[in-house]
Amino acid sequence: MAYVDVRMRWKKDESFDAVPELSHARDLRPLVSLARLLSPSPAPVSSVSKLGRLLEAPDRRVASFLRRFPAAFVESVGPEHNHPWFRLSGSAARLLREEREIFAAHRAGITSRLRRLLLMSPRRRLPLAVAKGMLWHLGLPEDYFRCGDYDIGQDGFRILSLGDSVSRDEEDDRRELVLIDNGGDQELPKSVLEMDAMRRFGSTDLVPIPLFPSKGLRLKWKIEEWLERFQMLPYVSPYQDFSHIDRSSDVSEKRVVGVLHELLSMFVTCSAERRRLRCLREHLGLPQKFHRVFERHPHVFYLLLKEKTCFVVLKEAYMAGGDTTIEEHPMLEVRRKYAGLMEESREIMKCRRSGKPFQSKHEDHEQSEDSKEGSSSAVIVP
Repeated sequence: MAYVDVRMRWKKDESFDAVPELSHARDLRPLVSLARLLSPSPAPVSSVSKLGRLLEAPDRRVASFLRRFPAAFVESVGPEHNHPWFRLSGSAARLLREEREIFAAHRAGITSRLRRLLLMSPRRRLPLAVAKGMLWHLGLPEDYFRCGDYDIGQDGFRILSLGDSVSRDEEDDRRELVLIDNGGDQELPKSVLEMDAMRRFGSTDLVPIPLFPSKGLRLKWKIEEWLERFQMLPYVSPYQDFSHIDRSSDVSEKRVVGVLHELLSMFVTCSAERRRLRCLREHLGLPQKFHRVFERHPHVFYLLLKEKTCFVVLKEAYMAGGDTTIEEHPMLEVRRKYAGLMEESREIMKCRRSGKPFQSKHEDHEQSEDSKEGSSSAVIVP
């Protein structure tokens, strides 16, 4: 089938704006990173103030970002020179512990998502810098490759430098993450779309892509006809060889849609910043302008525009109502709780401006945590 140039207008869907883990997605990652830096001991703002670019905090000043979320970070006066210090609130500290416990309990399932990402690459390997950038989305600890306690070898991974020698030197930019067995010892996994076809039709002879139209989104009849034919095209799994496919055909585009569908289905929130997916383009065999697929298939993907940032959301994960083969990530509930702390911080800031008292549902826990640290407002350095 020949390639058809389809253009569609973007239409806002407010139901996605109401999802906390999506509406706070831009701030969520730097908030969790700062929480890990401040755990277990409090720290002066000077120790984290220069990490704004590394943490990609939206605010230029890290102190301003910390003060935006009083439900997660508690500010106090330091022991010297009246410098501000920050510590974790009891709620944030509990979420960090819960996050570690969930990873320990579901480690095999979470690391299998990283394995599937490597299997999607024709070379069965990824540059370590690219793999590091995917840890947050896949739900792995951000120090998974740095901390020897995790022992990535037990999960089937190893880090290689040029010359196939193992290297853990953080200054070496030429390292790659590879599979110890190179993915050849086991049968390639079935994609989410293939499992859905097996569930619905009992075979993978026909693998359509689940469509979820937004309210008020109408397609022209020519586009509807093209979409019907598009669904009937052969499906090429993200884990299969695709070198024989004509890059200018609609079969190639259906493969690209399938790759992006599979990729987002592995992420914790089934979403990601569109710009962050660019680093995977050449490693997953995607075309140079693959981002146009998101605009050409509004029934599959939704573009969430938030604070000058564009997030790609897999609509099936939020609109299927349980009728899907996408497995909920074990870390999703923790992300929702972090987003709940951010919502609570917004209410605290509103009450401060209006002078009204704020009653937190975590107040009793906070008081018990504060009582352990003493009644003094100053931070004592151990």
